[in-house]
Amino acid sequence: MRVKVCGITNHEDAQKAAYYGAWAVGFIFHKKSPRYISPSKARKLIEALPPFITPVGVFVDLSERAVREVCNFTRIKTVQFHGKETAQYCKRFKDCKIIKAFKIAPQFDFGQIKEYMVDAYLFDTFKEGIEGGTGTAFNWEMLKGQKFDKPIILSGGITVENVRQAVEAVNPYAIDVSSSLEKSPGIKDARKIRAFFDVLNFRSPSQSEIDEK
Repeated sequence: MRVKVCGITNHEDAQKAAYYGAWAVGFIFHKKSPRYISPSKARKLIEALPPFITPVGVFVDLSERAVREVCNFTRIKTVQFHGKETAQYCKRFKDCKIIKAFKIAPQFDFGQIKEYMVDAYLFDTFKEGIEGGTGTAFNWEMLKGQKFDKPIILSGGITVENVRQAVEAVNPYAIDVSSSLEKSPGIKDARKIRAFFDVLNFRSPSQSEIDEK
């Protein structure tokens, strides 16, 4: 199972995520987020990433020019739009891989998704007044019976306790996780990261790891 560890703000967390098995790491360029990172700092972390780890820039309702400036400076080629970006807006970024996030509420209209010519759909939880990720889960049963012509990424309230259930219920292309792996907003916990990937890899901790805890 592919995993994107999002909300990376420092070198240690980026390296730990990559070491334990992250397919991608997310850098949030939304200044109102407690996980915001400046483009200059993100660039340094990206340059230090191991091969085959995809850096993803997360943006919320930013102008096309501003997004391009950040991507050109950091050399990010995969963008995640997590706001109210329109299908027409997303089409302007043909030179990037595009992930469009949709906030799922009980009456969500899945028909609107077809308008978006993007590379993947990300489903997160709608929460009034909250931009970006919410850290809470929605009813995954809503995705059953839906047909999507693009890979889907599941986000929102996924933890070490429920990730297996999430995978079995949705069978997504990838999982996007952030707050459940943190000590505090923007600071990851290496043990939580390891435990999360252990569950996905169906691996039980060794005796030495148990003793370490």
